[in-house]
Amino acid sequence: MIDGALLLDKAVGLSSNAALQQAKRLYGARKAGHAGTLDPLASGLLIVLFGEATKFAGPLLDSDKEYVAVLKLGERTRTGDAEGEVLEARPVDVPEERLEAALRRFRGPIEQLPPMHSALKHGGVPLYKLARRGETVARATRRVEIFELEVMTYAPPRVELRVRCSKGTYVRTLAEDIGAALGTGAHLAALRRTASGPFRLSDALTLDALAELAPEERLRRLLPLPRLLEGLPRAELDLSSEARLRNGQELRISGLAEGLCAVYRPDGAVIGLARGEAGGTLRPLRLTRSIAQAAEKHR
Repeated sequence: MIDGALLLDKAVGLSSNAALQQAKRLYGARKAGHAGTLDPLASGLLIVLFGEATKFAGPLLDSDKEYVAVLKLGERTRTGDAEGEVLEARPVDVPEERLEAALRRFRGPIEQLPPMHSALKHGGVPLYKLARRGETVARATRRVEIFELEVMTYAPPRVELRVRCSKGTYVRTLAEDIGAALGTGAHLAALRRTASGPFRLSDALTLDALAELAPEERLRRLLPLPRLLEGLPRAELDLSSEARLRNGQELRISGLAEGLCAVYRPDGAVIGLARGEAGGTLRPLRLTRSIAQAAEKHR
């Protein structure tokens, strides 16, 4: 069974699930998932998870993201991106210093209204399905944070921005809000994810490049499980403590930090994720196969 993570450079026009299925076939993997959807019109870093790595999608989804976003000023569209029909067109006469002044309003914590053309659900139905029927429903704003927002190139009516943001940020909404602040309107013309947590697009391969590799080289492109948990507080357990944790028992560990914790064997193998609580209590969350289970799987 294949366990590990693949840094994939997803192409424009391909859904995240379609890219996942192609990568799954290339590796002959039984179980696969990904850590963070990219729309078909977006490209860039998609972290594909195989086998036991799928259990660690949570921390990857919670990590900061970085994008290169191209905004087209002067046009509002129905979907907020280049796929929707143009609802309004305005002339663009925005000097760069005025653009920079507008961007300052969006750095730091901000409130965003999730777009109707999104995968959020209302009454169990994705919002984009309601939007396609011409329906609009009330949505609550959400607090996100824009850590970095800088102009890379500006050739009106197009502006290319580098955006580093917290999880849950809608760059499409950010584009529309910047257009509203400038009084010109805007939509997201292109989007490319360049980083997710510590992982960079520069280390990713396209599906075509992967297909050209020999099977052994393809396997060498996978990140091992410990790489996915780097940066988390860690606890090391002996075999007896590991067995108790796998049986659902709480462990008492002195000096344990509160919050999410990566748990390892003395040899560095990953046991899984647990949560440290007040008083040094360790509770199991998501655990990998035990040594006995792994041996059974490979029979």
